[in-house]
Amino acid sequence: MTCDGAVERGEAKNLLLVMVGDRRGPASGGGKAHMLTVISILRIILDVTFFALLLFLPATTLHWWRAWLLLGVAFIVMVAAVVNLARGHEGLLKERFKSPVQKGQPLADKIIVVFYLAAGYSLMVFIPLDVFRFHLMAKPGTFASSLGFALLIAGGWTAYLALRENAFAALAVKHQEERQHTVVDTGVYSIVRHPMYAGSALLWVGIPLWLESYPAALLACVPIATVALRILFEERFLRRELKGYEAYTQRVRYRLIPFLW
Repeated sequence: MTCDGAVERGEAKNLLLVMVGDRRGPASGGGKAHMLTVISILRIILDVTFFALLLFLPATTLHWWRAWLLLGVAFIVMVAAVVNLARGHEGLLKERFKSPVQKGQPLADKIIVVFYLAAGYSLMVFIPLDVFRFHLMAKPGTFASSLGFALLIAGGWTAYLALRENAFAALAVKHQEERQHTVVDTGVYSIVRHPMYAGSALLWVGIPLWLESYPAALLACVPIATVALRILFEERFLRRELKGYEAYTQRVRYRLIPFLW
């Protein structure tokens, strides 16, 4: 419904860009869709390269197959999503290209977004430092690291389903009047109110487990807590600005985790 997913440079930045469902504008011509696909793939290359630098520079080595696999899977998944969903989804793609700090965005959200990005980037840098230098705790075993990879897949898939369903998934909290912003309450949005954030939480835990750092997995509580704080501010804004959101919160009780919160 709104801007679930602030990291996405982040996050991902995403790990997980572009997707929408049935709330879409009319399909555009093949040329425009092709150009958006090319631009999106170039953006993905830049994002993956950025995260590679965050991992490999502190590691001071390229001999880290787990990191290569992580980046390779992220690249393939994001490119597949873009190729599959670019046509007819220009509005969402253009919105995802914008900065997470924008004009008209509440000041509180700007501050939270900056802190969230700083926390996420710092966590990514801390992982190789712990794995190759600090060794603060024993490495996760095969089961724990495999669980981390499973969480990566689950988190990415959840984010994909959210973006596919929600054409208004901007990076910044705002009321998108020019795009006829409406409440989305179908698909994964009928389970929790912020499925993009739920997917990102799984990613934040899964990445350090897969890369074999228990301390980093524990530190994932910082970006996750920041997401929880953002949800509180975001929902206050949406109740005030977006017609029907208050009623939606009555229909879908849980914000992030079913049966818990």
